[in-house]
Amino acid sequence: MEILTATKGGPSRDWLNPSLGYVRTSRARAKIQAWFKHQARDQNLDEGRALFEREMRRLDVEGLDLPKLAKAVNYLNAEDMYAAIGAGDLRIGQVLHQAQQLFGETDDQDQLNRLLAKPKRQSSKATKSDITVLGVGNLKTSMANCCRPVPGEPIIGFITQGRGVTVHRQDCSNILQLRLDEPQRIIEVEWGERAQTRYPVTIEIQAWDRSGLLRDVTGLLGNEKVNVLAVNTLTDTDEGIARLRITLEVDGLESLGRLFSRIQQLPNVTEVRRLRNADPEQQVRKGGA
Repeated sequence: MEILTATKGGPSRDWLNPSLGYVRTSRARAKIQAWFKHQARDQNLDEGRALFEREMRRLDVEGLDLPKLAKAVNYLNAEDMYAAIGAGDLRIGQVLHQAQQLFGETDDQDQLNRLLAKPKRQSSKATKSDITVLGVGNLKTSMANCCRPVPGEPIIGFITQGRGVTVHRQDCSNILQLRLDEPQRIIEVEWGERAQTRYPVTIEIQAWDRSGLLRDVTGLLGNEKVNVLAVNTLTDTDEGIARLRITLEVDGLESLGRLFSRIQQLPNVTEVRRLRNADPEQQVRKGGA
């Protein structure tokens, strides 16, 4: 038996992630948090920023207003927020929840100025709608298949011919081109108060190939009551690496991040990430060949 030692031993910040299940009592959590509080602020800040940025990359989240987000979680600025994450006082799940709430607000000054410049007409803001089309009456909306936005992300609408408004992520490559080609058909939209519907997202799981990998992944998704829409697997036999591309339904960023943490715990899994602009037609439908 070999005993490995470290010159600077201590707990891992991952232990504070409730999704991983390392810490089961509030007393143990408090002791771990106290340990991190005594570490240098600079170290907490650097590690908190790294943890935050890693989670945003993994979930493919862009366009966050960091000063506004920091205040939403009761910190003066982004650096204080990062330090709190690094010290274990603030969980990534809490940050994601607030980010999702912020993206649903409409007090952006530029957006407000554009609305004030338009004639006031009936708003489609209705309690039964997942999407609000700003400045106009009720319009049919649908989610763009190219980028598949979920609640908690900045969105924009494109007026189609005969199909209402198609809702895209603001950073979708298709909508960026449409802004240039047909700017008159771009319209402001926001998540409605009742945006509780589940939305499809495509994720990719990379792992060292092993027997039962797909079974374990689908079993975990079943236990989490996640609806799977499509599955595609690719194995590099030379490298021994398997890639699972799965389209599933989630109700927001917080639940997606929690699901990623669970998948990451499976044996041999090395990376889990959300795919940008995934094409659902290239996937093998569940139950297909």
